[in-house]
Amino acid sequence: MNQRVLVSGLSVDETLHKFIGEEAIPGTGVSEDRFWSGMAEIVNTLGPVNRQLLAKRDELQEKIGNWHKEQGNKLGDPQAYRAFLKEIGYLVDQGDDFAIATTNVDEEIATIAGPQLVVPVSNARFALNAANARWGSLFDAFYGTDVIDESGGKEKSGGYNPVRGAEVVARSQAFLDEAFPLLSGKHSEVKNYFLTGDSASRALLMELESGDTTKLQQPEKFVGFSIGAGQNILLKNNGLHVEIQIDRDHPVGKTTLSGVKDVILEAAVSTIQDCEDSVAAVDAEDKTLVYRNWLGLMNGNLQETFDKNGHSMTRKLNADRQFTAVNGEPLSLHGRSLLLVRNVGHLMTTDAVLDSEGNEIPEGFLDAMVTVLCAMHDLKGLGTLGNSRAGSVYIVKPKMHGPEEVALTNGLFRAVENALGLERNTIKVGVMDEERRTTANLKACIREVKERLVFINTGFLDRTGDEIHTSMEAGAMLPKETIKAQSWISAYEDWNVDVGIRCDLVGRAQIGKGMWPKPDEMAQMVATKGRHPKAGASCAWVPSPTAATLHAIHYHQTSVASVQAALADRAMASLEDILTPPLMLDSNLTEEQIRAELDNNNQGILGYVVRWVEQGIGCSKVLDINHVGLMEDRATLRISSQHVANWLRHGICTKEQVMASLHRMAEVVDGQNAGDPAYRNMCPDFDSSVAFQAACDLIFKGCTTPSGYTEPALHARRREFKAKVSS
Repeated sequence: MNQRVLVSGLSVDETLHKFIGEEAIPGTGVSEDRFWSGMAEIVNTLGPVNRQLLAKRDELQEKIGNWHKEQGNKLGDPQAYRAFLKEIGYLVDQGDDFAIATTNVDEEIATIAGPQLVVPVSNARFALNAANARWGSLFDAFYGTDVIDESGGKEKSGGYNPVRGAEVVARSQAFLDEAFPLLSGKHSEVKNYFLTGDSASRALLMELESGDTTKLQQPEKFVGFSIGAGQNILLKNNGLHVEIQIDRDHPVGKTTLSGVKDVILEAAVSTIQDCEDSVAAVDAEDKTLVYRNWLGLMNGNLQETFDKNGHSMTRKLNADRQFTAVNGEPLSLHGRSLLLVRNVGHLMTTDAVLDSEGNEIPEGFLDAMVTVLCAMHDLKGLGTLGNSRAGSVYIVKPKMHGPEEVALTNGLFRAVENALGLERNTIKVGVMDEERRTTANLKACIREVKERLVFINTGFLDRTGDEIHTSMEAGAMLPKETIKAQSWISAYEDWNVDVGIRCDLVGRAQIGKGMWPKPDEMAQMVATKGRHPKAGASCAWVPSPTAATLHAIHYHQTSVASVQAALADRAMASLEDILTPPLMLDSNLTEEQIRAELDNNNQGILGYVVRWVEQGIGCSKVLDINHVGLMEDRATLRISSQHVANWLRHGICTKEQVMASLHRMAEVVDGQNAGDPAYRNMCPDFDSSVAFQAACDLIFKGCTTPSGYTEPALHARRREFKAKVSS
């Protein structure tokens, strides 16, 4: 166990204390005394508020559970339910209309609509890949994914396949035709892209194979160029840049009529570096790693060296991209995603710092102080590469329940600004709309942070997990796949956009949508995820840089600004639908259907938990029951464990059935991980498998764990496992 340092009445883990003093503080102008006294002040003043609000969650949950019991496990009268929720303070007065007043917001958040990545900041390589995903090769994205099938000689295995390559070029040219149509002809007919005019006023023309000359239908979409090994043409559509790279000596450029070797898309314009759901940080050692990587991103020094195909490679942050504008002036474009950081919510505490009475402090308090301190390296220009050009720090705050908890976050950020000597509202906040009390009171939540709000979003998984837990006593929930088709979900998605538009987020803040969970199913993503910008979302989550490049196509096809303008006049989504839980009113499932549902849930739980608890992997591609790789994090775990707990609570299944399913699925998961040398089998000694016991905790204690969250069980079992292997 690490030693501790006593400072300002706090007992701080020595590893964390050393990191703060030797790595995070230098250059910021903040003394160690000021930092730790500010931390102590926050703990002493806001700690009691945090505890009170967590107690209120439990009180409301108990009252709602009792109300549902009195209804006899039925939906009851919707109007009476709504009146009851107002009476107990679950629903609050939303107040008069207002507009957010956030200032100093970077354009990637305020005005540019595009893909958004979420990545565990604990993994330096992943964090760097995501930060560098601002620009992506469309040729690579098409060639390496199932967007192009492998029929007719288009296989992607082995070396370069010219048949597949030709299809890649054709698909890319079709994209250019759609986003940047020519006055006559198509991009596939272009023989030569060339510039005309003098150095102070350039124009773009195209010579077609026929010998005719043409230009863009909208010439203003040509915004710049660069000349190096070849010539690069810079275009812009719906706020996003596209670079046509031309090099007739390049192996690919030699094969195209116009000499185009690649089409580069501006893709992940923003990235959330995650300290929460996608990481497994349970102690000071883990937290320090998370903070160190975030610091490296903020000062531009983060690097990761790794072996790839027998060669050592070093990944670091990309430089900005340099062009010449059409007026002859230098044009520099940001080479990296704008980085936000997601702190943890209000529930969990950490032993990295203990208060004056020896109690763990709220983990979210520590996250706020340290991540902002690290971001001061960016604010003060201490590194070689910048993040925010508007002078802001962007923190995404998850798992808040209602406006009082959002107000606590506002107070926390204000206290951090005071402690670190920052101007008011330097810290911006993204409010994740993933708990039902926040959804139902979203307008009031936004009001509490109207001067620092930059982001609201929806997330099906956590939101459904909270839906199940909040209405646990109302009755048995529908099968998980059926829940997705219920009216409350579409109402929830529309409500988020409606409230965001009415609070004037357009042009000031992001309205986001959730994750595409299948990183290997890119054809399906391209076919379906275009609905997010069409729904008025200015960003939507994707699981990889390649997915970001492909999803960027949708923002060329749809002008989100135009969609949002059209949606401003539609009627608000139904709050009554939002408050209607997805109950299974007629329980006529067969034994086989129950078994299949349990197996599907339990396989997903075990497949994720075994890596979290025993390998410390917070987010990864996990094979589902059909051996399809899905991106899993704690949100997916929450819905699955709550669903099984709910069915147990209402007698749809028995504990014996659940245990039998867990045993069957443990064998499946063991088999799926047979090639991993770090993996420890759960079978046949289930009692000694810490991961298996964690899965049991999540299910069998699911009705009583706070808000159905998975963190308490996961953290406890991860700590147990770390102690077990170190002893």
